[in-house]
Amino acid sequence: MLPKSIEDIESIRVSCKTMVKKRALASSGAVLVPVPGVDIAADVAMLLELLPSINRKFGLTPDQIDELDPQLKSLLYGIIKTTGTNLVGQLITKQLILTVLRKVGVRMAAKQVLKYIPFAGQAAAAALSGSAMLYVGNAHVNECYEVAKKALDHTLQKAELA
Repeated sequence: MLPKSIEDIESIRVSCKTMVKKRALASSGAVLVPVPGVDIAADVAMLLELLPSINRKFGLTPDQIDELDPQLKSLLYGIIKTTGTNLVGQLITKQLILTVLRKVGVRMAAKQVLKYIPFAGQAAAAALSGSAMLYVGNAHVNECYEVAKKALDHTLQKAELA
């Protein structure tokens, strides 16, 4: 269900940003595990859980959108298309997550090298990992926020005309 007021949207945004911060801290911690690839696997797993949760809170999962009346559903997909996002209203898959992680690929590559340098390198790798998770998560929260806000604006305008 889409949020019914701007206050609801703002509250959801704050809640989602808190979720993102928690996952960023966990991502930073995963870097400290000395097994190659564990941190990347942890990031993928966290994003596979985080991004659909954000969509769900904003009422923007594919199932939630399918339950809307056809006119609002069409409007929503139009808004999603114009925002240029490929995560809002979509089924989040491992392949989609890997595509997103490639966008922050320089950070991810640097993290892999730095984590094998004792202390300072590990700290830098943890910071890079956390910042990459913050970047991806907060960008998705902001995209969902914009889509939900535009849908609400349209719904309110439509109600005023009726």
